[in-house]
Amino acid sequence: MVMRTHDGTIAACGARTVGDAGSGHGPAGPGSGARRRPDERIAHVIAQALGDARSVLNVGAGTGSYENAAHTITAVEPSPAMRARRPARLATAIDAVAEDLPFADGQFDAAMTLFSVHQWADVEAGLREMRRVTRGPVAVLTCDPARVRDFWLYEYAPDVLETEARHHPPLDRLTAALGGDVTVQPVPIPLDCTDDFNEAYYGRPELLLDPAARRACSAWSFIDDRARQDFDSSLRRALGSGAWDEAFGHLRGRAAYEGSLVLLCATP
Repeated sequence: MVMRTHDGTIAACGARTVGDAGSGHGPAGPGSGARRRPDERIAHVIAQALGDARSVLNVGAGTGSYENAAHTITAVEPSPAMRARRPARLATAIDAVAEDLPFADGQFDAAMTLFSVHQWADVEAGLREMRRVTRGPVAVLTCDPARVRDFWLYEYAPDVLETEARHHPPLDRLTAALGGDVTVQPVPIPLDCTDDFNEAYYGRPELLLDPAARRACSAWSFIDDRARQDFDSSLRRALGSGAWDEAFGHLRGRAAYEGSLVLLCATP
């Protein structure tokens, strides 16, 4: 599942990041920024949702990993640490929150928020604000909590995915708040995904044995050291015995995986 990190990359559906800041899909764990690399194929799905918009609002923008140079971006990010980490080539982020955006009605052609909604104090208010200031599409990259537990990781680290599932708002709650016409599009995750979140390793389980990979997803920070050690031991054992491959080895050759990562696109 995807929790996103505060750097705007997708952390498996997780903490306040994915606003770009993140998700495992939450804020990303300590040190995650060094690993966050936006995946071009996921970026393409986001760009398609924004269409030919010129002015784009990015709410919960984090470090702006999925911001596209083809758009004139206005970034909103309440975390001073995240604002300070934005590259000099990107627009300086405005210190504001989704629930109280300092913009006029219909000011932007489009708006996006990436792995951020699960971190907002009032999701409905934040999405209504995005709709208010946007003339065209509003794109929300998030995780479907109903699908988070379907991932193989649930057999080895159930508490991590339970955390993700609890943090992400149900999709019907998001669509109701957005209003208008809303499409929900599963976002395929490529086998060689460059972004770091749990489901990105669907066919590369060995990589999740790296503590740095787990730190990129905030959900791992909500379990204790003993649970992390138990996960490491059980997955190593399953890989060594062939049990993981017997149950899930077919995923190693799957070009893309449709898990809990989804893109909501709302038009007035």
